[in-house]
Amino acid sequence: MCWFKRWPGGAMVMIWAIVLSVLLPACKPEIKNNGAFDLKGYLTKDTARLNRQKPAVFKTVTHNGTTESKTVKIDDWGRELGLFIDADINKTAWKNSYSAIDEDGLLVYKAKDKDLKVRELIIKRDKQKVIYILIYNKIENLLYKTTQKLTYFPDSVYMIETNQHVKLMGNNFYRIKGVISK
Repeated sequence: MCWFKRWPGGAMVMIWAIVLSVLLPACKPEIKNNGAFDLKGYLTKDTARLNRQKPAVFKTVTHNGTTESKTVKIDDWGRELGLFIDADINKTAWKNSYSAIDEDGLLVYKAKDKDLKVRELIIKRDKQKVIYILIYNKIENLLYKTTQKLTYFPDSVYMIETNQHVKLMGNNFYRIKGVISK
């Protein structure tokens, strides 16, 4: 015998509990963004498109001057472009954290707070089509300093350049460049 049959009206209470658990999350107010370009939304759509198309990529990886290249198929473009997606500045908490300039198809966001990881986000557009995305990241603390330059030309090329200085261990330079086949 089920526990709710022993409880008067238990079945009805159980049904209402299920209904409320499904409907209440839908009643939460929609989180408003800070008005910045929806980088995460754009890249999520673009990575889904790339996942469907499955283009070949000529990928070159460089670490401290040692380079290796080969043609690969990317199984998960969301993971491949994860650093770009993570650079989304469209969070409510950062509403007044970036200055924005939008002139002649060039949209530039600059961090006002030196502690923000994404220092600058630049999007070049022709009408509503994205021509390129350029992101400058910086993380600095007592143990290390990392700067990154992320470049993305849809349907063409992406590049991740990272300079890292770790105290007591020295400097590292990484570059990943992917040329997307058409």
